[in-house]
Amino acid sequence: MALIVQKYGGTSVGSPERIQNVARRILKTQGEGNDVVAIVSAMAGVTNRLIELANEVTGHPNPTEREMDVLLSTGEQTTIALTAMAIHSQGGKAVSLTGAQAGIVTDGAHTRARIANITPKAVHDFLAEGNNVIIAGFQGLGPDGRITTFGRGGSDLSAIAIASAVGADLCQILTDVDGVYTCDPRIVPNARKIDEISYDEMLEMASSGSKVMQSRSVEFAKKFGVVFEVRSSLNQNPGTIVKEETVGMESVVIRGVSVERNQAKVTIEGVPDEPGVASRIFTAIADAGLIIDIIVQNVSKTGKTDISFTLNASDLPKAGEILDPILAEVGAGVLMESRDGIAKLSAVGIGMRSHSGVASKMFEALAAVGVNIQMISTSEIKTAVIIDESSVEKAAQAVHDAFGLGEPA
Repeated sequence: MALIVQKYGGTSVGSPERIQNVARRILKTQGEGNDVVAIVSAMAGVTNRLIELANEVTGHPNPTEREMDVLLSTGEQTTIALTAMAIHSQGGKAVSLTGAQAGIVTDGAHTRARIANITPKAVHDFLAEGNNVIIAGFQGLGPDGRITTFGRGGSDLSAIAIASAVGADLCQILTDVDGVYTCDPRIVPNARKIDEISYDEMLEMASSGSKVMQSRSVEFAKKFGVVFEVRSSLNQNPGTIVKEETVGMESVVIRGVSVERNQAKVTIEGVPDEPGVASRIFTAIADAGLIIDIIVQNVSKTGKTDISFTLNASDLPKAGEILDPILAEVGAGVLMESRDGIAKLSAVGIGMRSHSGVASKMFEALAAVGVNIQMISTSEIKTAVIIDESSVEKAAQAVHDAFGLGEPA
């Protein structure tokens, strides 16, 4: 008998009919001789509606984080109860558990908590009684007894962490797509499903705009060696296996192309080229909880330099508020320019480590379709560029075609 952890996303449980479908899949898996633990998200659209309600009640977009965690956690709690009821209606046994009841303890940080430990005794006890165990994703209990949540996509993290804690034989991330694709098929129509991908490649794609998996969940899976499969909850097609890299994986130079929209670029001109100035700027940004992506600094020739960085477009107003007083402190004449309407395009593949010419081929492909590169960032297995958001479709298609990603494997 195998122990299988399954995670169902918001679209998979987005209606009573789909919840009934999830119940059938769980019972089918159990009927094949397996113990099943299912982690579920809030029904599609519910979290956004709860956020809207909070904004309407408070009159501003930043309600108290503690109460937001209490509010948003109810979305998943609704789904676990409905899923257990659906299993009961189909003649099965099931019990629903909140994150706290499942033994998930966090560091206590509201809206972005990290898992400290999991004590899954209750999960094992209910499994031993023949139950399918349905656990609320996205949430846990802080050390002070308060409900905490993990941020967007947090149910993925719950599933990977639970799989590790209970010693699952298999972890399945079930969603509304068949697996991980070489690019978003809505952007590149000839994108194809990837059969297997390494943790590092999946992590780079997730952090570069791929919405299939939350990046923190991939980090957790890599750290604890949790092999998982991304597959559809709407059919029986095999999905994409995410695991530690193997020697054969390096034969594929580029595994996929990711796109991240809604980015903004900030350029600070005339920054004194002195120790501590960059630290002053980016410490203030970090203290405000803003996430910076690409950073570029020009070579100083006159004792002054320019610093550019990218961040999410929604964080641009807050960044301006933070930096205005600091720029006055670090030196007169410092100017700040900002713009949104840009996107990040990334080519990812562990094969870059052993193949040269990846960046040049990528840049040639972009030049051929008239796309200008504003910023460049590289890592061992990723080359990323900042471009105008209006050009992202043709840019992604050009890079995708240049590396033959749409061709049969």
